[in-house]
Amino acid sequence: MPHLVIEYSSEGHERFDAAELMRALHAAAASTGVMQARDIKIRAISYNDYLVAGIRDGFCHVSVFLLEGRAPEEKLKLSESLRASLSKTLPGTKSLSVDIRDMDSSAYKKRLIPN
Repeated sequence: MPHLVIEYSSEGHERFDAAELMRALHAAAASTGVMQARDIKIRAISYNDYLVAGIRDGFCHVSVFLLEGRAPEEKLKLSESLRASLSKTLPGTKSLSVDIRDMDSSAYKKRLIPN
């Protein structure tokens, strides 16, 4: 169920490989034990139009959507692990950030077709 949504600038990185970043973030998230590797869904969105502090600087922001119920310590561990992975994968990117969001379990609905 956990969703990681990566939003990033189209410029402002020494090198940007979305597939590599998704793999790195998947490994970082799974390593925390806060979520199971098989449940993690990741997508990446590039922006051509953006400003960071009023100028066109590179950024990468990860929003994590989890069903409610995780302890603050678990969310902190996850956030720090993802930020470290971002820093390692995108060392020259000016702005890197992570935000953890709780989803209301009574309102979240999905459909999954079994294999």
